[in-house]
Amino acid sequence: MLEKIARPEEVRRWPGGMPVRHRYTPGVGGDAFFTALRERGILLGSHCAHCGYRYVPARLFCERCFSELSADTEVGPAGELVSFTIVFVGIEGEPLDRPDVLGAVRLDGADAVLIHRVLEPGEEPLQIGERLEVVVKTGSERTGSILDIEGFRRTD
Repeated sequence: MLEKIARPEEVRRWPGGMPVRHRYTPGVGGDAFFTALRERGILLGSHCAHCGYRYVPARLFCERCFSELSADTEVGPAGELVSFTIVFVGIEGEPLDRPDVLGAVRLDGADAVLIHRVLEPGEEPLQIGERLEVVVKTGSERTGSILDIEGFRRTD
């Protein structure tokens, strides 16, 4: 079976571009999450009464057991850093003047992780298990998008 897989040097390529448009729609659960973030500055998740898993952002069905969920569980704003990466190259492939740090944080009250920028990580290296908290923009600055969250910062 493996011998039938093409090697990279054997793959044919045709130069050119393909215009692709994409629009993300958050759905009803995601809309509840972004509305709560915009209007109240809170993070809204869902708890599955059947299997016990707690999601963030909110979902309308459990991805594990397919039970119906409600977007009614407030999570965070603090949580535990479970993973992170340091990014040296921007989305367009350009070198960044200063590296970005992205963290995966399991917020208090959630089992799922939320990934966002770590703000001013400082001189001390980040540690898995470290406590971070979400920084949300002020009310007048929030628009109902994931960018209403400025990022995570270390707790005192």
